Amino acid sequence: QVQLVESGGGQVQAGESLKLTCTVSGHIDGNYAMGWFRQASGTERQIVAAINWSGNNIYYAESVKGRFTISRDSAKKTVYLQMNSLRPEDTDVYYCAVRLGSSWAITTPLWGYWGQGTQVTVSS
Repeated sequence: QVQLVESGGGQVQAGESLKLTCTVSGHIDGNYAMGWFRQASGTERQIVAAINWSGNNIYYAESVKGRFTISRDSAKKTVYLQMNSLRPEDTDVYYCAVRLGSSWAITTPLWGYWGQGTQVTVSS
């Protein structure tokens, strides 16, 4: 069975950094995009960052652009989210996701696999 295992969440003060890691266990046939979402208000999860299979097409939410960096190591089936200059409004549960195929997508129904979520808390 395919599972996404996340790590790296925690509690930090504003201005500090965290690095999230997500590794796919099990087999996925073919290429896939990877991304990070956060729960926000409890409605549909909102995309934070995403990266396609080859790593040359990257998306960032406007609120994190310039502060967060997404990267991947496809051989290790792992995606990272380096989170710098964290703000209290970044506090949320962050979810790793996988979408089959080469490209990422904005809306959550198009992503097929999800991690359990990891808590990020930023205090002022």
